Formats: sequence, C-alpha cells, structure tokens
Amino acid sequence: MILEMSDTSTTDVAKKIIEVRESGGAISLGRVLTLVVVAAHGEPTEGAIEAAIGASREHPSRVIVVSLGDRSADSRLDAEIRVGGDAGASEVVVLSLVGELANHPRSVVTPFLLPDTPVVTWWPGAAPEHPAEDPMGTLGRRRILDARRSCNPDTVLERRLATYAPGDSDLAWTQVTQWRALLASAVERPPHTAITSVEVTGPTESPGVDLLAGWLRSALDVPTRRRVGSFEIRLIRDDGPTVMALDPNGNAVLTSPGKPDGRVAITHRELPVLLAEELRRLDIDEVYELALRGVTEIEFEGASA
Repeated sequence: MILEMSDTSTTDVAKKIIEVRESGGAISLGRVLTLVVVAAHGEPTEGAIEAAIGASREHPSRVIVVSLGDRSADSRLDAEIRVGGDAGASEVVVLSLVGELANHPRSVVTPFLLPDTPVVTWWPGAAPEHPAEDPMGTLGRRRILDARRSCNPDTVLERRLATYAPGDSDLAWTQVTQWRALLASAVERPPHTAITSVEVTGPTESPGVDLLAGWLRSALDVPTRRRVGSFEIRLIRDDGPTVMALDPNGNAVLTSPGKPDGRVAITHRELPVLLAEELRRLDIDEVYELALRGVTEIEFEGASA
C-alpha cells in the first residue's frame, strides 16, 4: 500500500503512520534499525528505495528517504508512506523537502527515527565532503557512501581518507568482498614463500579495484603497483607468481606454480545485496580505513592517485 500526502507536516505524517499501523496491522515491532537514505537535489530515489526494500528482507527496518528539492522555492513537505507488499519487510517513509525545509533535513527526519534502534545513514549518490560532520551523517552510527557515484573518481579515495571518521564505509569496498576472501585464501595456501610485491590490474577510475590494491598494500606491506587493463591480481613470489584473473565466463581463476588451476564462480552482486552486507555489521570497519591508507602508498602506473 502506498499513501501520498501533499503539502503536509511531520505531525500529520506521524499520525498517518500510526493510523496505517493500527488499521492495516503493519507494525514496527521487530525493526532492527532505521535506515536514512539521503538524495541530493535532482537525484532519483526509486532505485535506492528498491535496494533498501530488498535489504530489509534480511534487516527489517524503517526506511526514511529524504529527497532534497529546490531550495529557492517556497517551503513544502510532500510525503509518501509505503507499507505491506510495497515495502518488503520495512515501512518506508519518503520525505520530499523543498525550499527552506531542504536546509534543515535533520529536523524533519528526527521525529521519524525509531526509538532504541541504531541509525544508519546512506547516500546512494553523491556524498557530502565530510560525512561525519554532515547534519544527516551525525544521525548515523554507520555512514554508507558510494565512491562509484563520485563526480571526481580520480580523487574520491584521497578525499575519503582526508575526512574519514570511525563509522564510515563504502559500497565500492563492499563490492570487492568476494575478491578479498579469495585472495586471503590464496595467501594461506602452501608453500608459504614470501610475497615480494603485488600488481593489481583493472579498469581506470575504479575505486573498488583501488581499494583492493590499497588493502593488499596495507596487509602485506610490500610494493604494490596499480595498472590499467583487464582485471588481474599478481602476488609475486621468488618461486613464481600467484595469479588471480577472470575467465571468459566471469569465473575467478587462481593460478599458482606447481598446482592445478582453481576456479571459483563469482556472482555479480546487485545493490540490495551490497547494502544488506553493509547492514550486517554496525561496528567500525577498521580494515576499510587501512585500505584507504594503503591507496596512498600504491604506485599508479601511468596515472596519479
């Protein structure tokens, strides 16, 4: 069920949520968190709403979508309430803020936060320069960013590190979880000869690949080179490299000296899956911070960091 409310107030929206809950049996019991989704002026929200609904099947939550509109127009609040089949395991409140209201989104959102549950703030598009100091960012125990959506992908990780605060994370980092797991497994395979250097190859302006290289630089503490080309990771050892690459079918192929090739199916993970993974843990992602720091120590072949 979707209810639309035009030119309304936070009080009326809150009352309507209670009415819907009481009349239709929709309840907030069992909600494990409040997910606040922030969309800047002109950014579409439907894709983010669908992703949040998909993630809610693993993490039942109240989803509050804040769409910031034209600040030069007259102040106005339009709202939309989604429950039941249109909200998955969540209840979704979409708040469209126009005019002066768009300058004070925190004040509008606060009345809708579920009591005694953690708050996560997610910017599905462009994030503020300093997420932890942004009024919406201060609401969240975790702040989920997406470097892949940055207008300046060549410098986004440098800026993320400069403004990093405990609680920050990034879907570009979540995107490479499977690769990190495979690489960790590859390093543990005998023989345990020392890794002397690392080469990471991937598309240009790919924050996920850069973070993967930064993580290897930080974890292995060896020279790491970032190349542009088809995806491949080479762990250089004296007895020959361990190579991870993709075959024509998109499977991961692991090649090591004196061993048969290993193949692992790698599935493409859509946005709801990435978001659900981020919501599984609300503590500080210290490894992400180390990966950001590692990026600054990578040798970028033919390009600057």
